[in-house]
Amino acid sequence: MSASDTTLPPSSSRATQTKAEKDSKARGAGSAFFPLGYKEAAQQWWSSVTARQAERNVLSFIPFLREATADNASTASQLSDLANADPFGHRVWRQTMVPLSGKDRALNEFSIERVGEQVDDTLVMLHGYGAGLGFFYKNYEPLSRVPGWKLYSLDMLGMGNSARPPFKIHAKDQQGKIREAEAWFIDALEEWRKARKIERFTLMGHSLGGYLAVSYALKYPGRLNKLILASPAGIPEDPWAVNAAMPEPEESAYGNEFTQDQESIVNRETPEGGANTAFIQADPKDKKAIASSAGKPNNNSNGTNTKKDTAPPRRPIPGWISWLWDANVSPFSIVRMTGPLGPRFVSGWTSRRFNHLPPDEKEALHTYSYSLFRQKGSGEYVLPYLLAPGAFARSPVINRIQDVGRQIIAQPPSSSASTPEQPVAPVREAGFPIVFLYGENDWMDVAGGYAAEEKIRKRVEQALTDQTRTEEERKRENGSAKVVVIRRAGHHLYIDNPDEFNEVVRKELEETKEWGRRMRAEGLLPPTPVEK
Repeated sequence: MSASDTTLPPSSSRATQTKAEKDSKARGAGSAFFPLGYKEAAQQWWSSVTARQAERNVLSFIPFLREATADNASTASQLSDLANADPFGHRVWRQTMVPLSGKDRALNEFSIERVGEQVDDTLVMLHGYGAGLGFFYKNYEPLSRVPGWKLYSLDMLGMGNSARPPFKIHAKDQQGKIREAEAWFIDALEEWRKARKIERFTLMGHSLGGYLAVSYALKYPGRLNKLILASPAGIPEDPWAVNAAMPEPEESAYGNEFTQDQESIVNRETPEGGANTAFIQADPKDKKAIASSAGKPNNNSNGTNTKKDTAPPRRPIPGWISWLWDANVSPFSIVRMTGPLGPRFVSGWTSRRFNHLPPDEKEALHTYSYSLFRQKGSGEYVLPYLLAPGAFARSPVINRIQDVGRQIIAQPPSSSASTPEQPVAPVREAGFPIVFLYGENDWMDVAGGYAAEEKIRKRVEQALTDQTRTEEERKRENGSAKVVVIRRAGHHLYIDNPDEFNEVVRKELEETKEWGRRMRAEGLLPPTPVEK
């Protein structure tokens, strides 16, 4: 559409400006930060839809896919119509609350299957802090195009529309608190895996979901084929965050989550790019230097910065923010406390976060966000146990990433009708691919991902040169790492530039499928039911 197509006549333009000015005055001085008016906020608070309905409203924007209705008398004709309408195969989705052991423990599950096809591989998706599976609505249809894959997306325990049991930590020391807080989520994920009888799968996590995906891989070895970390939280180390005896961090890029204008990022017309663009444009041999120098200007003799800084801008963390953080007063607590003003408070984030989307999608996501944020507090209270103010990890992933895919897998004892149980030697994991995805304008620094890639690469070299390993173990070696930067995207890269994000992830799924086929052909993995 050209500029002339959207130009209004002078009188119409003036009328629009006058109305906008009146609306701005009616909303008050804070309208620039919280655009939803007081009256509209109160109406939304009073008549807001349920969280479940708000989620379905967002999922309704998914093209082609339809809800499976197996108990409906006209199911056969419905599925036949869907098969003809869907250009990428016969796909249906289901939504289920999967019960877990204990009181008030269940996970909200969204799944997509390709009807009539054998399931060879499984993708499981985890959202970020305080979010929900609805935010992946632009990814479900493209990622389910790959034949042989079944897709699951989960609301983490205590978040989204999953059950919200009381969140309690009983450990006294910092490391014990970290382990217990991580276990609260990843133990639920493992219990869900067992309920679904999934042996191995590819795990993708965004932000806090990425951090917890790493924790899951370390605690439950032998279950993952690949790890996809989308702008993961907690990669780099900050000395103020990991040492309980030191003050909390004073600066962070975390504030960009609330101040970044996504429309200016997604629809950017200038070629300069964002904070992580230098990583994209650099020669491969220079990427290590660029990443390792993030945040450090390279000055010449005249004091001029000669290298583009790859680090997202940091801002001072106000003392009151640190106090609320350590006191475990979550942002969602404030939403609940503000009552009728809650929707207005939430609009301060949603108006910037989703302003690049069509109006109907933007409105649905605002309503969905508010419906989640206003629910009873539960998993949200994990924040100060895992992250310091500014989203720095208490137990940085960079210090653990080299051990992912290298754990000992305990084997159950073998037995038969004629012989008693015999112990079986444990098996060590042979590594698996780990993919780090970042947005071009991500407030998560790509340097952390590249530093992790270097540690993984060295671990792979160590495994391949280990003289104690057998030939079969060398053939099974599958460790690797890569960093990919998604253009015109920020921290929520999966919704900022879904086309590029989906294409990258889809290629990863296809590579995983091909690796599995090759391993089965060589007898290093058991065959699928179709191959038997």
